[in-house]
Amino acid sequence: MSELLEERDNLNLMEELVSGDAVSVNISELSRILGKHRNTIKNKVDAILEHKIIDPPIYPFHGLYRVYPLLAVVYLDIPDGKEYTEGIIKWIKEDPQIFAAYRTRQGEYDTLLFTYHENITAYQLWMSTVPSILQINYGVPEDQANFESSTAYFSNQLMIKYNPSTGINLIERDFKEKGGLKLRGYELDELDLDILRCLVNGMGIKTNNTLLCEKTGLHRKTIEKRIEALQQEGILGAPVCRFPNFFVPPNYLLTYVLIQFKQLDEKVLNELIIDTSIPIAIQTIHGKFNMLLFGNHSSLDEHLRWEEGYRTMFPDSFCSAQITYLSPEMTIYFNQQTVSLCYIRSRLGETKGVDLGRTIRQLEKARARVLYNFPKGKS
Repeated sequence: MSELLEERDNLNLMEELVSGDAVSVNISELSRILGKHRNTIKNKVDAILEHKIIDPPIYPFHGLYRVYPLLAVVYLDIPDGKEYTEGIIKWIKEDPQIFAAYRTRQGEYDTLLFTYHENITAYQLWMSTVPSILQINYGVPEDQANFESSTAYFSNQLMIKYNPSTGINLIERDFKEKGGLKLRGYELDELDLDILRCLVNGMGIKTNNTLLCEKTGLHRKTIEKRIEALQQEGILGAPVCRFPNFFVPPNYLLTYVLIQFKQLDEKVLNELIIDTSIPIAIQTIHGKFNMLLFGNHSSLDEHLRWEEGYRTMFPDSFCSAQITYLSPEMTIYFNQQTVSLCYIRSRLGETKGVDLGRTIRQLEKARARVLYNFPKGKS
């Protein structure tokens, strides 16, 4: 872990930046870049944000993948019964390790969770506390708080591609092919596309240093130096606007794909890196598969054409694929910022009220250290 994350002043700064409280769209800069009147740009930006095409700007916490190098993808079978399901869904949306959840049907499982953890031990301790947390914090009866699960583990350290903004290319492609595009009830035009491309790539965004000075008590120059250090260390990225579902554009289909490539050579890797349908790719060893891809597609047919394209390009290398389709209607929850902010606030030691879930986890970690002789801080 970087020493910069040990300093409280840095953590206070990060909370304001990662939450977006000290970040906003720079209407004047967008007006200058796009050569349009300020009021025209402001009205467009307001409409785009109001229709949730993108979220307001934030500083992305890239260090999250270093503090949580384990991606655990969990299939669950949630018990039937509305009175119990509501409590479980509330837990999913509030748990500090879960960044996305979908309804799905995979064998005997009906729910898919994407979670971040320090290591496998931390994941298993987390899972072991879930029944107690559901009972104590969410009122789920004991017989409904235990459910079967199946987990796949992936290393965030083996990520070969990370480009959450690549979905803008699909939006532009579909706009041109269809002669127009409506997202979440909003009819896009050329200027909207120009604004979206700017914002998802970090152009036309400003940081409120005055607010940061007030919140942290630091001098403006000190703040600028600390932000620069956090960015140089790879802890924070440049400020950007993200799609509400992180790397998935509104109305688009998310695919969770495990692929077996016979040869993961430079040609295959380069194609994945430039592929506008793939925002995230992770090398892995999972059964016979050696690549995990998160994909964005406008429809099932479009994904099938994408897959056939790879089979044609790499006939001797593309062996097999295991695909899970996750549509917007299947989304339970998708908010990576929650995980980022929970981590930062936990480092600051901020708690609101009595967090019984956190208390249970701490007790489980202490018990594990005693039972398995883990050194403190390693469980």
